[in-house]
Amino acid sequence: MKAFQLQWKIAEQDEGKFLRDYLKEKQISKRALTAIKFSGGDLFVNNQRVTVRYTLKKDDELTVLFPMEERGRGLTAEEVFFEIAYEDDHCLVINKPAYLPSIPSREHQTGTLSHGLIFHYDKKKIPSTIHIVNRLDKDTSGLMLVAKHRFAHNLFSLQQKEKKIKRVYEAVVHGVLPLEKGEISEPIGRKETSIIEREVRSDGQLAITHYQVLDNFEKKTHVQLTLDTGRTHQIRVHLSHIGHPLCGDTLYGGTKEDISRQALHSKSLSFYHPFLEREMTFSAKLPEDMRALLK
Repeated sequence: MKAFQLQWKIAEQDEGKFLRDYLKEKQISKRALTAIKFSGGDLFVNNQRVTVRYTLKKDDELTVLFPMEERGRGLTAEEVFFEIAYEDDHCLVINKPAYLPSIPSREHQTGTLSHGLIFHYDKKKIPSTIHIVNRLDKDTSGLMLVAKHRFAHNLFSLQQKEKKIKRVYEAVVHGVLPLEKGEISEPIGRKETSIIEREVRSDGQLAITHYQVLDNFEKKTHVQLTLDTGRTHQIRVHLSHIGHPLCGDTLYGGTKEDISRQALHSKSLSFYHPFLEREMTFSAKLPEDMRALLK
């Protein structure tokens, strides 16, 4: 397996810059440069090893070799089913099925998406560890963004902080919402009596959810949701707070009468690809159990 590397041909407007300044413009952090220097990475110009004090010249061929990534001891390769909606050298878009945990935990030490990704990486000889950009609950289905290397993960994390990664969800909730669309702006924090549950509480973190009704039924509502923030269990907590918990979400007041998991699906994912330098949008249709619920 080969370590990840990036290559650039130096343009005329970058001639005369110190290499460290050029790399900073490319959003390679001081922490990443320290890792490159001391943990097995390297910097080359025209196939010659250089330091960050090198002065760039037009048409120089710059190669940044990143250190090999270390995997956690418990993160072994397992063949796990999931759909890959998109893949390139820098990222994957996963359409995660319901009931599949994203990462290992005390309750799910094997058989997670992370184990399956390691299996996929080993099969393709990709020397990566796990860099999940947007994680979904075990029972939530739909699209997730996964970075293939530490530098890509850093760039996507910056996009997340700037709210440039857009996600759209679909859900089915108990009851009929009184308004066609609305905003739920209530702070969310950890419930004192639970290590898992969250709740609306005055000392919680800012959380904003927007909803749009797609269809009304006698005892259920099909809704589309977008988030301004990304708190743990945000959609589940907010909808429960206004009296319309997700169907199947027994943790927050729903019932499993018609579906055995929370009826929540990440249907659309949009982001700016920092290496291809263009916007990308992906969509995933509702899984069968949610389509059956709507019937």
